[in-house]
Amino acid sequence: QVQLVESGGGLVQAGGSLRLSCTASGRIFSVNAMGWYRQAPGNQRELVAFRTSGGSTNYADSVKGRFTISRDNAKNTVNLQMNSLKPEDTAVYYCNANLWTGATERKDYWGQGTQVTVSS
Repeated sequence: QVQLVESGGGLVQAGGSLRLSCTASGRIFSVNAMGWYRQAPGNQRELVAFRTSGGSTNYADSVKGRFTISRDNAKNTVNLQMNSLKPEDTAVYYCNANLWTGATERKDYWGQGTQVTVSS
């Protein structure tokens, strides 16, 4: 079993910063990618940022230039530095890891989510 534990969410004023962290533990045979999604009330879950083991990254247009994703492969940890936060960034942020769990099995794992609230 794999567990993803997130931390760093909270309440911040507009223009402030937060740093989210996610650490994966358990039977991790191979990590293809790790990243972050978010879901605001009434909206669908959307990609925020994703980073592959090869180092390529993908950001939502709405966060480019403000958010930075990084990984510590040795610790199976992914971080999201969020700067210049806006009220529109308010959402539950979910960590995601795409893993090989067996010789022919690949699967997505999700964290429980951490709330980020940005006040005006």
